[in-house]
Amino acid sequence: MCRNIRTLHNFEPPATRDEVHAAAVQYVRKISGSTRPSQANQHAFDHAVAEVEAATRRLLESLTTTAPPKDREVEAAKARARAEVRYARG
Repeated sequence: MCRNIRTLHNFEPPATRDEVHAAAVQYVRKISGSTRPSQANQHAFDHAVAEVEAATRRLLESLTTTAPPKDREVEAAKARARAEVRYARG
């Protein structure tokens, strides 16, 4: 999975529209192989982002879990610790 796409499910507070949009943009960038589409492809790119964003919102709204919601700060600290270990090896 693309490292820039973050888990959005089961957080308190829930994922924002901006977070869902950012994940959709990253997904479309990844599968299209383009960070900036040409003018000829801009409409298709924007349409794909909107479709992925809508599907993501529907998915997040329909998922259920019995696990307690994750804390964003705790998860961010864990991610920083993993990155420190990963990049310290190099």
